[in-house]
Amino acid sequence: MRIASLHTYPVKGCHRLDHDEAGVEPWGLTGDRRWMIVDADGVGVTQRETPLLTQLTARPRPGGLTLSAPGLGELDLDEPEQGEKIAVRVFKNKTPVPARVADTAWTSAFLGRDVRLTWQADPTGRAVAEFAQPDDRVSFADGYPVLLANTASLDAVNDWLTEGGDEPVPMHRFRPNVVVTGAPAWAEDDWIGRRLRIGDMTFRAAKSCARCRVTTIDQETGETGRQPLHVLGKHRRRDGGLLFAINLIPDLAAGRTGLIRTGDPFEVILS
Repeated sequence: MRIASLHTYPVKGCHRLDHDEAGVEPWGLTGDRRWMIVDADGVGVTQRETPLLTQLTARPRPGGLTLSAPGLGELDLDEPEQGEKIAVRVFKNKTPVPARVADTAWTSAFLGRDVRLTWQADPTGRAVAEFAQPDDRVSFADGYPVLLANTASLDAVNDWLTEGGDEPVPMHRFRPNVVVTGAPAWAEDDWIGRRLRIGDMTFRAAKSCARCRVTTIDQETGETGRQPLHVLGKHRRRDGGLLFAINLIPDLAAGRTGLIRTGDPFEVILS
């Protein structure tokens, strides 16, 4: 088993970036979802209600990032270390955490409504809520630092889709960070509660990931359909969710970092 691909999403909900290698920090892959667009109430704007985010590209640089989108000029932003400090929520029902405002005009013009782009200045400020240790932290990702998907499981989903007369879907519909190959379909169900070694790094497999309507959004065009969520409802309904991929937590103490690369070996270890 090995890593097939690596991906990050610098602004929550934005178009993916593909990597040959990625740094690993306690709260996720380096540069992954440290920025988030929020509405007037400070709640995160996601693809669930705003598929237009698929058209937003964010490219990090040391100390900032550059935004681009169709019809708009590029915007280069520094991390707003002295920017306005506000409380934001990833979802309405989540605990508020501190962030700093980086932009209002460009992102509001892009989405056509009043929003603010915020930056997670302190990535230690948001705890992992469940199946975690007290010191585990997470970026602006939905709930866990890293999402891992298995290519054979996608093949199984696409077999179900084609059997039903639907088109297959690409892996990026599921917005993973780490994609592995060489494991049987749904082997990841048995990895929950165990440790995984990827290259020289270890991760804890916290839980399976329950999927939402984002999987039905074409990540290139923003168009929405009904698949693969409908077929997951037929075949992968478990514990009240439609499951695909698993959530990981890096085994890293505060202040420690690591590195993983495509092609790195991957294995499940006993503890």
